[in-house]
Amino acid sequence: MATPLSGAARVATPLSGAARVATPLSGAARVAAVLGWPVKHSLSPRLHGFWLARHGIDGAYVPLPVRPEDLGATLDLLPRLGLAGVNLTVPHKEAALPLCHRLSPAASRIGAVNTLVFSADGTISGDNSDGQGFLAGLAEAAPAFTPSAGPAVLLGAGGAARSIAVALLDAGAPRLWLVNRTRAKAELLAEHLDDDRVRVADWADRAGTLKGANLLVNTTVLGMTGQPPLDLDLSALPTAAVVADIVYSPLETPLLAAARERGNPTSDGLGMLLHQAAVGFAAWFGVAPTVDAALRAHVLEGLA
Repeated sequence: MATPLSGAARVATPLSGAARVATPLSGAARVAAVLGWPVKHSLSPRLHGFWLARHGIDGAYVPLPVRPEDLGATLDLLPRLGLAGVNLTVPHKEAALPLCHRLSPAASRIGAVNTLVFSADGTISGDNSDGQGFLAGLAEAAPAFTPSAGPAVLLGAGGAARSIAVALLDAGAPRLWLVNRTRAKAELLAEHLDDDRVRVADWADRAGTLKGANLLVNTTVLGMTGQPPLDLDLSALPTAAVVADIVYSPLETPLLAAARERGNPTSDGLGMLLHQAAVGFAAWFGVAPTVDAALRAHVLEGLA
């Protein structure tokens, strides 16, 4: 048996969990990839490889390290090589937007793409499933959560924050607070969103935005392995509010640990990763995959 490849894979190792033996590739195999710089940290090959093995699909999903200056040439070439499509990770999500021939409404509003589908004629369709993946992961971790029930507080103003902000606004959040260490970047995001429900607060006032909040989301790197912890007083946050962190290394960040200790429902970053991947897999390989405990355990082994 061979495990789905990691972003830095060199040799095959035994499969674990409920994954099945991968179907041997034929000359008609469907191929997709993840593009990033760097890309060796990516869990996407392991994730998609699990689904390919589970469904016995004649296909492969591979990591491709692509320098930022080579992105245009790469996206011009890959459809001509017969690839079904690609995922995009840092730093390509925004740069790829003008290289697409068609964009989903979500990608247009967010201003970034994470999923590309290649047509036989070489045209590229761009989508962004990050927000959809975030909401699906949130619903799985906190089934009672309703976005329209109260204000949301979003820490950070990068690409992930854009995707999540659009998803929350579309889901009916009555107020959305944007809080970033550099206020100007949060203001640019608010301008881009162009929605009167959006408010910007200074980083120094971040604890004050938590009063009456229904949801708190950390999209910054604070709390990630190798980064400083997020310094945030949760005392004003209602205990019914859900606390989410898109970081999944570690799986339980200091923020989530503090929230869980005071009784708040929590949602870790792995759920978003797993659910956002399903959109591309269905488009490239023709099967709607399932996010379940076996998949989560398999990807967690990759984190370990």
